Amino acid sequence: MAREKSIYTCSECGGTSAKWLGRCPACGAWNTLVEGPAEGGAGAGGSRNRFQALAKSQPVATLSEIEAADVARTPTAIEELDRVLGGGIVAGGVVLIGGDPGIGKSTLLLQAVDALSQQMPVLYVTGEESGAQVALRARRLGLEGARVRVLAEINLEKILATVEAERPAFCVIDSIQTLYSEQLTSAPGSVAQVRECAAHLTRAAKGGGTSIVLVGHVTKEGALAGPRVLEHMVDTVLYFEGDTHSSFRLVRAIKNRFGAVNEIGVFAMTERGLKGVANPSAIFLSTHGEPVPGSCVLVTLEGTRPLLVEVQALVDSGGPSPRRLSVGLERDRLAMLLAVLHRHAGVSCMDQDVFVNAVGGVRISEPAADLAVLLAIHSSLRGKPLPRGFIAFGEVGLAGEVRPAPRGQERLKEAAKLGFSVAVVPRANLPKKPIEGLAIHPVERIEEAIHVLRELD
Repeated sequence: MAREKSIYTCSECGGTSAKWLGRCPACGAWNTLVEGPAEGGAGAGGSRNRFQALAKSQPVATLSEIEAADVARTPTAIEELDRVLGGGIVAGGVVLIGGDPGIGKSTLLLQAVDALSQQMPVLYVTGEESGAQVALRARRLGLEGARVRVLAEINLEKILATVEAERPAFCVIDSIQTLYSEQLTSAPGSVAQVRECAAHLTRAAKGGGTSIVLVGHVTKEGALAGPRVLEHMVDTVLYFEGDTHSSFRLVRAIKNRFGAVNEIGVFAMTERGLKGVANPSAIFLSTHGEPVPGSCVLVTLEGTRPLLVEVQALVDSGGPSPRRLSVGLERDRLAMLLAVLHRHAGVSCMDQDVFVNAVGGVRISEPAADLAVLLAIHSSLRGKPLPRGFIAFGEVGLAGEVRPAPRGQERLKEAAKLGFSVAVVPRANLPKKPIEGLAIHPVERIEEAIHVLRELD
């Protein structure tokens, strides 16, 4: 009996190889080729034809003559979710949402489906649970669900037939890794199945005007499971973030063809599901009775929203091999900032362990956090707290200069609104008009910022 032919597919990019290789020839990733049976009848030509059908062909036109109109959006009645989506769902748009198991993806989408069912036909397709389990969750969340249509199915062809028959305006697929197509012989969740099912669902969304949300699993590294091509097919990619042991969740937009990226929505997990947090800065600030050493509040920017986050630093004797650890901030940047602090401000931590943490589990990626991190480290090293109501932000360069942060005036207004009274900011961010209740100290170099702190003691 002839041996069944195998093909090796990259789990990162979806590239294929006739034999196993340690490194993917398409994207260069190591140890990502997974063996699977060669797909009969779905070769390169057939797959190419299916992908070409994702968009309707249109004649060539001059760019200036093409009518450019804003897409119509339908709010989901969940304000924080609408913020991340860019204002609501778009007809024919495809959204991919991923996160750790149990973090609240299905809960949030069930709430969104129930809210949207009041104004449009909706369909909830579950491949991981039975209809009874979905109904039990809806009862627990206090959702009526009178107009929510539910389908428990993992066969792609049956799902597409149901979508065509029901003609929903909004459809949730929970999850894309559980679906399989009869055109392929590989198991559900394989690279080929995930890619093929997503392509067919995207084509159905574009052709029928249905807004589809795909729920995706994540890998141990935190990336969406399956090939990266899955993220390129869809219009919007959302990530659920947060500790499952905490009641707070963040939904972050990584890609959005219909809105801004890096927007975040903040939710609190309650007995009645996920509720939007009106003042998200409150969850990232510790409630100290008195100011403590090593704590500095930073005004960071997430999309269009300024957030106040507390940065904590702990400097302790570390011996001949001191450690530098950071949670929520880049570790390599921490090492660079310590070198700048030593060279330009004369503050040495060579024999000290340095630990830095962003309170609330938030991840800060913008360099505007540099100044707050350095001032928190300096405060912990001296054992003296920063003044009450103190904030800081600004990027610090290798030459010791403090560079401006984007939209500095909005950051300062947000801090003043929450009762902060003292700010150390880059000189270029000094507002033209004073902000009531906020004393602003502009600095150009890190040594000036250290000098201002000593004057405020």
